[in-house]
Amino acid sequence: MKISRRSAVEPFHAMDVLAHATRRKSAGHPVISMAVGQPAYPAPRAALEAARTALADGRIGYTEALGLDQLRQGIAAHYGTRHGIEVDAARIAVTTGSSAAFNLAFLTLFDPGDRVAIARPGYPAYRNILAALGIETIEIEVSAENDFTMTPESLDAAQSVFGRLSGILLASPANPTGTVTNRAHLKALADYCSANDVAFISDEIYHGLTFSGEETSVLELTDNVVVINSFSKYYCMTGWRIGWMVLPEPIVRPVERLTQSLYISAPEISQVAALAALGANDELDLHREAYRRNRDLLAKRLPEIGFSIASPMDGAFYAYVDVGRFTNDSMEFARRMLSEINVAATPGHDFDPIGGHRTMRFSFAGAYEQMVEATDRIAAWLK
Repeated sequence: MKISRRSAVEPFHAMDVLAHATRRKSAGHPVISMAVGQPAYPAPRAALEAARTALADGRIGYTEALGLDQLRQGIAAHYGTRHGIEVDAARIAVTTGSSAAFNLAFLTLFDPGDRVAIARPGYPAYRNILAALGIETIEIEVSAENDFTMTPESLDAAQSVFGRLSGILLASPANPTGTVTNRAHLKALADYCSANDVAFISDEIYHGLTFSGEETSVLELTDNVVVINSFSKYYCMTGWRIGWMVLPEPIVRPVERLTQSLYISAPEISQVAALAALGANDELDLHREAYRRNRDLLAKRLPEIGFSIASPMDGAFYAYVDVGRFTNDSMEFARRMLSEINVAATPGHDFDPIGGHRTMRFSFAGAYEQMVEATDRIAAWLK
């Protein structure tokens, strides 16, 4: 059977590491996984109770393609409470996780051959999905020189080399760098996109997990943006596969049409649980403070071990570090670390195809005791 060229995308190495770690754990090895952004905590209590009630009722079925009206209204109210802005619920689409939202955004906004700019280092699924859809990815290096974020100047430079951009995708807080792009930078990017007819997609799935800096939704600055968010990270609901999009009015119907055929609707039970989770901020903010404690531990311990912090840890729950003192092959280094001391982390090649051979990403979304044990194991191993 012929296999399509579009399927020949790079593996998502974090998921491969997770699969290997899971197999070792099942075989009885004392594995600590710092490979993926899996919160240590379950879904909020209210979400679990709402799901139990829905299951007891037993009538779990399809919903409208754009999601339950109550959930869309709840998400709209969330923007009023958290960001002080009014968002029309009719512009909100509930999705099967943020992954489906990226598919929908790319399919709606871009045609094969279009160019979309993303940050490097950056989340690998952006690059892989765009490639599978025949869209050219333009990677813009971010570093201390540009505050680890894209700028109008870097976009101009990219267009002068590669040609006209059709869109940009920016994450704040960012994975893996932890960058929180401040309000002024976001405003400059929004203005640039508007002036140059460039679509702006804002990945805000780590909102609620900011430790330093300004957590600004681009919706505070413009309606001419596609915002993608998720219940996976702050709300601790990764396996529920539930996210959302806020859309400019003209593309709501195109997104709805695509959803009808690609996904039908997000799972109803997950939507019911998500609606209940929106009111659980007190519980969830306690989890954020636990991540902050983990962050502070890794910020101290990793440099002591010999891993220099390569980017800010201002948001999300990752430490992106330079391991060049020990290796020029982060893939092999990650493999050995897992097989020899049962600590799983993600090789930087996932996030940076050019410089990632010298970097690693460590997730600090787990329990504090595991962070202590993992860093102790690594320190002893490297000695």
